[in-house]
Amino acid sequence: MTQSHYAQAGVNIDAGNQAVNLMKDAIQRTYTPQVLSDTGNFGGLFALDEVLKLNAPVLVASTDGVGTKTKVASRLNRWNTIGQDLVNHCINDILVQGATPLFFMDYVATAKLDPVQISDVVKGIALACEQNGVALLGGETAEMPNVYHDGEIDVAGTIVGVVERGKLIDGKTIQAGDLIFSLPSSGLHTNGFSLARKVLEPLDWTTHHDSLGMSIGEALIAVHRPYLHEVNALKNANIGIKGLAHITGGGIIENLPRILPENTGAHITKNTWQVPPIFTLIQTIGQIDEAEMYRVFNMGLGMLIIVSPDDGERVTSTLKEAVQVGEIVIGERHVSLIGESAS
Repeated sequence: MTQSHYAQAGVNIDAGNQAVNLMKDAIQRTYTPQVLSDTGNFGGLFALDEVLKLNAPVLVASTDGVGTKTKVASRLNRWNTIGQDLVNHCINDILVQGATPLFFMDYVATAKLDPVQISDVVKGIALACEQNGVALLGGETAEMPNVYHDGEIDVAGTIVGVVERGKLIDGKTIQAGDLIFSLPSSGLHTNGFSLARKVLEPLDWTTHHDSLGMSIGEALIAVHRPYLHEVNALKNANIGIKGLAHITGGGIIENLPRILPENTGAHITKNTWQVPPIFTLIQTIGQIDEAEMYRVFNMGLGMLIIVSPDDGERVTSTLKEAVQVGEIVIGERHVSLIGESAS
């Protein structure tokens, strides 16, 4: 069969159709009763019947990507996790304002479309959506020769959720004396990979590393953890969540101040939580000072929860893995790391 001129130019329509067929079942498993469209429609349709039952619904939306974690997937030739990273990251980003996610839309682009590779990415997206009750409403798979390097993939997505106006979490009631709890991260999540890859590039990523309890590759590719179920558990226990901070790019130093009111700061006490060994390895090999580590990486703190002292014990009784890592103080939206780090 003669290759089409479009295929000779670098775009294979048949490969795109094959990719859609491979991922179609996974996408349809995410459909909630509110989804009125089907795979392949020009636009995704989502009924607002349930949303309109709220007294004052507020839509919350966020767009993000997985950054250079795609380079880790490429080196390991493992494509079934970065889609999960993308969805879970976006869920957490709207969760901090109290939103329940409704639907997700993805964008996957590459220089040359490999149907199996692309379907693995989208199946990961669909899996995370299914696990969190989010509809994968639509998306785009783009083959763009000369825009992306051969073998490279770009992954991004948009999430839309809803929250009752009166239940928005905006940090306005945070005050000195409030307690800061943390839920642990699963590793780097989706931030800091440019530095991590530069430091760890010369090492073997495939064999077991004693200090990590796994290979370097496994530690780096670990899926970004979502916190939807944990936050819902706190809400169901009627615990007053004053603020939530998703620790992403910028680490604790940059992210926690984003939710603090004027004239408040935070003390984070080092050595109150377990820092995952991948961070220690990066710091040691790269000879990176502690201040930069805490500004680039989450250091094991995936989600921070701020509550009044009266709710402190109920946080730890509701979420066994939650640990108190600090408190709110009088200050100027600044995070201070106090105490000694674990040796």
